[in-house]
Amino acid sequence: MTLGAGCPRCASPVSEDDGTWRCTDHGPITPLWRPTVADYGGFAELLTRSRAIPTLMPWPLTPGWSVTDFGVVAAAGQDARAGFVTCSGPSEPDGVVELTVVTEEPGVGLGARCAGVRHTDPGAEIGEGPPLVKVRIDGHPISLWPVLTADADVAFDRSVFAGEALGRWLWLVLRPASAALLLSDEWVLMDVAGLGPELMELPFGGSPPGW
Repeated sequence: MTLGAGCPRCASPVSEDDGTWRCTDHGPITPLWRPTVADYGGFAELLTRSRAIPTLMPWPLTPGWSVTDFGVVAAAGQDARAGFVTCSGPSEPDGVVELTVVTEEPGVGLGARCAGVRHTDPGAEIGEGPPLVKVRIDGHPISLWPVLTADADVAFDRSVFAGEALGRWLWLVLRPASAALLLSDEWVLMDVAGLGPELMELPFGGSPPGW
């Protein structure tokens, strides 16, 4: 096993007793399985555990970018409830950019943790007014709205967008905040679980996100 268990909502220690996982802060949880170091072996385990949850990331990955982290929220013998992939690489004019894509069922809280916001699900601003950006999944445009981070982000170091896709919440978290301008071009997100041999060429490495 290359993935370790943690809490999807925080970095507090977790423990397992007779198949039940508990977080010291959040009580009983469905664990987040995440690697210590991102590599192909861990990614293969992620895809095995993910089941019904799509593993979404930009595709094709921009040259010079790599996968720095990933994870899945799942209990043994059950369908996964959430998953994420973080990619990082150079861009102009923002330098190194970090992008995290989260897809999750309501109430999991993984997207909120990645985004650094206090509420569990996206706020009431989702669906209010026209969407600020769109991405494409399976050829379909997905509308995304900005998620306010001012109450938790004193440094204003990130931009967060969220919406609904495939019956679940979809979060995009970009650092630095100015990297949101990259979304002016409609990005394509793909469930890479179905790629097959192309995954062998997927680059891994770099610093994982700080959350």
